[in-house]
Amino acid sequence: MLFPTFQTASSGLGVFRTWMDAVSDNMANLDTVRPTSGPAFQARFVVAQQIGSGQEAVTGGPAGATVAGIGFGDAAGRLVHDPANPLADAQGMVRYPDVDMGDQMTQLMIAQRGYEANLSVIDRAKDAYQQALSIGRPS
Repeated sequence: MLFPTFQTASSGLGVFRTWMDAVSDNMANLDTVRPTSGPAFQARFVVAQQIGSGQEAVTGGPAGATVAGIGFGDAAGRLVHDPANPLADAQGMVRYPDVDMGDQMTQLMIAQRGYEANLSVIDRAKDAYQQALSIGRPS
């Protein structure tokens, strides 16, 4: 990228966007029922990794963050007694994912704030570069 500030902030946008996608997937599957013979829906967790170091960013080297991978929650999930469910086993048990809505909402808010912060950095950097380009230009 042309300017390191844009590179760093855009890498953050990618990480936070992936995080929001993972949280939305978790929330969408919160009530996914599976038979006890199979695994429950496994929650998705984003594994982020830094690019470069703080010192490299100061000197114009690569800096920021990237998605190193996606982790998965426990496939055992929660066993729930629901004999009326067509997927219930002989004991009336079904498997739900071990996903907590409150935790997911918190994760979503954190990811959203991080995304907004990186957008703000890009906006401010763009304004600063435009101001610098206008120095010495006749009005």
